Amino acid sequence: MKKFKLFAVCLSLISIGACNNGTREISVQETEHQYIIDNYNKQEFQIPMRDGVKLFTAVYTPKDSKTKYPILYLRTPYSLKPYGNDSFPKTLGSSVLLAHDKYIFVYQDVRGRFMSEGEFVDMRPFTSLNGDTTNIDESTDAWDTIEWLINNIDNNNGKVGMWGNSYPGYYAAAASINAHPALKAVTPQCPVSDWFFDDFHHNGAFFPAHFLNFFQYFGQVRDSLVKEWPAALFEFPTQDGYSFYLNEIEPLTKVNTNYYKNKIPFWDSVTAHPDYDYFWQNMSLNPNLKNIKPAVLTVGGWFDAEDLYGPLHVYQAIEKNTVKNNSRIVMGPWKHGGFARGNGAILGDVFFGDNPPPSEYYQKEIELPFFKYYLKGEGELKLSEATVFETGTNQWKNFDQWPPNNLSYQQLYLLNDGRLSDTISIEQESARAFISDPSKPVPYTNYITQGMKSEYMVEDQRFASKRQDVLVYETAVLTKSVTMAGKLKITLYASTNQSDADWIVKLIDVYPDNFKNYEFTPDYIQLGGYQQMVRSEVFRGRYRNSFEKPEPFIPDKIAKVEFYLQDLLHAFQPGHKIMIQVQSTWFPLVDLNPQKYVDNIFYAKKEDFVKATHKIYCTIKYPSAISYGKL
Repeated sequence: MKKFKLFAVCLSLISIGACNNGTREISVQETEHQYIIDNYNKQEFQIPMRDGVKLFTAVYTPKDSKTKYPILYLRTPYSLKPYGNDSFPKTLGSSVLLAHDKYIFVYQDVRGRFMSEGEFVDMRPFTSLNGDTTNIDESTDAWDTIEWLINNIDNNNGKVGMWGNSYPGYYAAAASINAHPALKAVTPQCPVSDWFFDDFHHNGAFFPAHFLNFFQYFGQVRDSLVKEWPAALFEFPTQDGYSFYLNEIEPLTKVNTNYYKNKIPFWDSVTAHPDYDYFWQNMSLNPNLKNIKPAVLTVGGWFDAEDLYGPLHVYQAIEKNTVKNNSRIVMGPWKHGGFARGNGAILGDVFFGDNPPPSEYYQKEIELPFFKYYLKGEGELKLSEATVFETGTNQWKNFDQWPPNNLSYQQLYLLNDGRLSDTISIEQESARAFISDPSKPVPYTNYITQGMKSEYMVEDQRFASKRQDVLVYETAVLTKSVTMAGKLKITLYASTNQSDADWIVKLIDVYPDNFKNYEFTPDYIQLGGYQQMVRSEVFRGRYRNSFEKPEPFIPDKIAKVEFYLQDLLHAFQPGHKIMIQVQSTWFPLVDLNPQKYVDNIFYAKKEDFVKATHKIYCTIKYPSAISYGKL
């Protein structure tokens, strides 16, 4: 493998092993652990909230008592282990750079989790925002904790920052709402923001690969304070997740019958609310991001299989709802949390460069200066409004806003002969058809895996393009680069001979046939002709007119299905081709649509699942197309 800079490689190995410097092995994990023991003191507290509930909190304070330090605070539902005043974690903060720069690090079990008292509520609604200060939510718990920390922890300088990745990213963003005056800087990283569109839901379609998350993370009810996760409740009987989910999970009624047995209340709530009703709307973070006072640095990964929607929409919500905001966004070529785990140079078979590796650049040039400036008053902050990694050319770009304001919007039409073209001339009604069979769904990955493999976001799609139930549209070989930026809108004019359908659209960069493997590419991978997925999304067709009020398709009647793929910044290079794939199953990433309309797919019966013939039209009257911002 190509030898990356030692620093970057060490960052990637802190949580998993050793770093080879060419002459001897250095256990980075052990070295960093010892550094924390040598340089920090630890205390544990039960901090009281306004309603009397106490939240378990661990505080790591630099041993140098002559200096006042800012506080860096993380709230988590995933345990702040290790517990005990004499037990220290392997790392502190979101990077080793922050631990060495010295802050007072604070970790807290959120309400109702592990050693904190109270009741845990997933994505707790914001009840304090109606003016009743006696109500509690995640913003008030953060406020009360910060107030206690400022007044009770020695040698703090009166300034607080927050960070968090994934669910903790949600808690960081929540703290910025009605923020405590001492909270000066917040960085929500891959934050969850609306569970109807992110993580285990995408546009109303359920992701079965999150099946185990309800067991372990989202669903269990705790009877008492605990320091450990519950014992494992499930073991896969096979390595073949495709077969397992097809035979054991679908239809989704089997989940409760065979596994949850009505012991996971959150699952029961999710399945009782298939549409975007009050249940989901009340949980959404985004509408509450108003009048945000702290500086906010929202961070996301272009290839985050879990929370790509979250960072983009958290940033957009702040921009929309806070006129004079101090908000920025960073989007890099990362999988979920990849900016903090690994150097970000490689994902799957795709190489994003190492001069420097993207994660090293982010930690050193963006995250560290952000906290130093706002919490310590040190250095100059030269960050743009949007610092965005352009895939395809593998370089960082800076913009005054996101999406950029100088885009020209273009269309590529999905022609019936399989071409992808910027012009359309066909007037007579014609279409491309395929048969979708729920008993033989299109796999989402070519790997044998039990869950959601994060690399699927950039995976070679040649395995899918060879199937009869996948429509392929492709441009001619590009003679000049095409850079797509911002939102991608898909417009499909479609019909089905049944009454329901899902629509999956994938945007793909097709490499030249003579594209050479990288030095580290395994021999069994050939990058010549590689079909790299750049962006993809599923849309449950019943929601084409409203997420709140689903409706069936009228058999064989053309309907307009329009939806957005998530943002991107990707340059298709000369010699490459642009490809679109359209299909109706994507398994087991997406649950199976019966294709016969039922009110609630979670309650569908085996006999509801039928084959269907779907058609995509592309004429002047029915112009199926992808619309993109051209940079």
